[in-house]
Amino acid sequence: MFYRLRFRQKFGDLVSKARAVLTVDSSLLFARTLCGHYSNLDQAQQDPSKFARINIFFMPLPWEVLRAPGIYSEQSYDHDPWRPYRQGVHRLSRCDDVHIVENFGLEQPERTAGAGLYPELLQSIDANSLIERCGCAMHFRCVEPGSYLGELEPGQNCLIPRDGKLTYLVSEVQLNQERWSSRDRGFDPLTNAPIWGSEHGMLHFVRIQSFAGQLDDSWLQT
Repeated sequence: MFYRLRFRQKFGDLVSKARAVLTVDSSLLFARTLCGHYSNLDQAQQDPSKFARINIFFMPLPWEVLRAPGIYSEQSYDHDPWRPYRQGVHRLSRCDDVHIVENFGLEQPERTAGAGLYPELLQSIDANSLIERCGCAMHFRCVEPGSYLGELEPGQNCLIPRDGKLTYLVSEVQLNQERWSSRDRGFDPLTNAPIWGSEHGMLHFVRIQSFAGQLDDSWLQT
């Protein structure tokens, strides 16, 4: 009986270690898949009347910034990189099979505007000045190795003012190691009627630069 108990204990320890390694590997693969520079140049050239040319950056932050795995994101029109229309700081975590990308705003976003082209601007990010965007975390699920579907956390609580009216955001993402496709839409909280968003379907981006080489197990600090 004693040996059986010892065997069960050792087997249980091995299973726990294997699960921990699997979690680290899965989280690292997701982060490496996400981090990069994306452009919708092809889509914009094919139909310029419907799609402006946009750049998206997901850039890894030093672990010390958030005391957790973190990413800076920036979206801007190609002709105006110094005035991004969307910026954020994101803390990454995982719960069961869901990769969670929390969303924070910057108190002084202009100080990091253009960091996609000049990464040294990321040094100005101060965790104490971040503003939590409640209800706006993205949840990603793996559909096959290296491929993910993302949506906002449940609840319709990511509220966005637009043209003097409060709307709730619905965000859809398809992500793999080569592409990012997304669509954001705003709806009336009372009637659920669509208020704003792309009228021509999803925006399709190609990854033109990867930052995966900057990420390893030590970046996760698990």
